[in-house]
Amino acid sequence: MAQSKTMVTILSIQSAVAYGHVGNSAAVFPLQRMGHEVWPVYTVNYSNHTGYGAWEGPIIPAEQIAAIVRGVGERGAFPEIDGILSGYQGSPEIVEAIVQAVVDIKKANPKALYTCDPVMGNEKSGCFVSPEIPPLLKEKVLPVADIITPNQFELGYLVQQPVNTLAETLAAIDKARSIGPQIVLVTSVARPDRPEGTIEMIAADEHGEWIVQTPYLPFKRNGSGDVTAALFTGHYLETKDLVLSLERTASSVYDLLETTYQAGSRELKLIEAQESYANPRMQFKAQKIQR
Repeated sequence: MAQSKTMVTILSIQSAVAYGHVGNSAAVFPLQRMGHEVWPVYTVNYSNHTGYGAWEGPIIPAEQIAAIVRGVGERGAFPEIDGILSGYQGSPEIVEAIVQAVVDIKKANPKALYTCDPVMGNEKSGCFVSPEIPPLLKEKVLPVADIITPNQFELGYLVQQPVNTLAETLAAIDKARSIGPQIVLVTSVARPDRPEGTIEMIAADEHGEWIVQTPYLPFKRNGSGDVTAALFTGHYLETKDLVLSLERTASSVYDLLETTYQAGSRELKLIEAQESYANPRMQFKAQKIQR
C-alpha cells in the first residue's frame, strides 16, 4: 500500500503526557506518519497516564482550551481544518469548549468532520468518568458529531441499551446514529458467538455495517483506543471510504498491539510500529453484515 498522497488537517483536542502514549501523545504521531497535518490542543499536561495511580502536572482550564482554539481561528486557519478529533472530556466545561470549537470551525468550513471518541470506560473497569459526563456526551456532543468511536461497552452505556449479541450491538448503533453521528466505529466487539481467540470492530454508516475480525491479544494497553480513533479519522478524511478505513485501521492497530505485546511493554510501542501507520499490511478483510 503506497503512502497517503492526500494530506488532511486535523485539530485534535485531547490530553497529553510526557511519559507514554495516550490522548494526543498517542494520536498525533500516527497521523503525522500517515502524512497528515495535526494541530494538537491539550486538555491536560501530565507526567504519565492516570493508570499508574500517581501523576504530576496540570489540568488545562476550559477557558484556556477555548482561548487556544480561538487563537487558531484568529490566524484565519479554521477553513483549513478538515477534521476535529476529541477524546476524554473531563468536565462539563471542557465539553462546552469542545462543542463550541466544533460549531465555530464548521461555520468556517461546513465540510469539516468531527470525530468524538466518547471515552467513558470498558467492560472490565466499568464507567470511570464523572456521572455528569455520559449524559452530556449524549445530549450535547453526539448531536454535533459526524463520527463516534466507542468501544462496545461505551456504546451500550451511551444509549442505555444492551450490547452483548451482534443484533443488540447493531440496534445500539442505530440508536446512536439517530442522535446525530452518521458514522459509528465500535471497537472491542466481543459477541458471544465469535470464533475463539478473536476480537472484532464494526463500522456503520447509512449504507450498512461491516465487521472485521482480528486475533485477540490477551492484554490491554492505555492509548490503544486513542490510536484507533485517530487512524480511522485520518483514513476516512482522506478516502471517504468506510470499509477501506476500517480495514486499514484494523491492520495498523493490530500490528501496534502485537509489537507492544511481543515487547512485554507497559506502554504502547508507538514509534517502533510506525511503518504500520504509513503502509498498513491490509491483512484483515471486512465483511458486510447481513441483517
